Amino acid sequence: CNVFIIVTCPRIVHFMSGLRCYTCLFPAISPLDCFKFPQECPAGQRCLFSEATGRRGALSVTMYEKSCAVPSQCGVSGQKYSSGLYFNYTNLCCDTDLCNSAPSGLRATVLDTPSHSMLFYLFFTTFYI
Repeated sequence: CNVFIIVTCPRIVHFMSGLRCYTCLFPAISPLDCFKFPQECPAGQRCLFSEATGRRGALSVTMYEKSCAVPSQCGVSGQKYSSGLYFNYTNLCCDTDLCNSAPSGLRATVLDTPSHSMLFYLFFTTFYI
C-alpha cells in the first residue's frame, strides 16, 4: 500500500490560483470605491496601488487607481491628464492577495466626503461645461 502525502506551500498554491487584487480605474475620487471589486490577475502580474495628485490654485485633488499590473508598471512615477488637470502619480505594487488596499504611510483621500465630492464636481463643471 503506497501512501502519498501532499504538502502544499502557500506560495505555490497562490501562484497556481492567481493573485487577487482590488480594482478601480483612474479617476476614482475615493479609495473606498475600490474595495468592492477584487479580481483575479493573470499569471505573472502584481497588485498595483496608484495615487495621483493634481492642483489648480488652492484646490488639491487626489485620485486613486487599483488594478493588476505587469511588473514594468511597478515603481513608476509620472504624469497623466484627467478632468482638466495634470496629475502627478506614483505606482506601487505588492504580491499578496488583496494587498493593494492602500500602502502604509499614505494618507486618506482628500475627497472622501460627499461635500468634498460636490466641491470637485462644481469646480470642474464651472470651468469645463
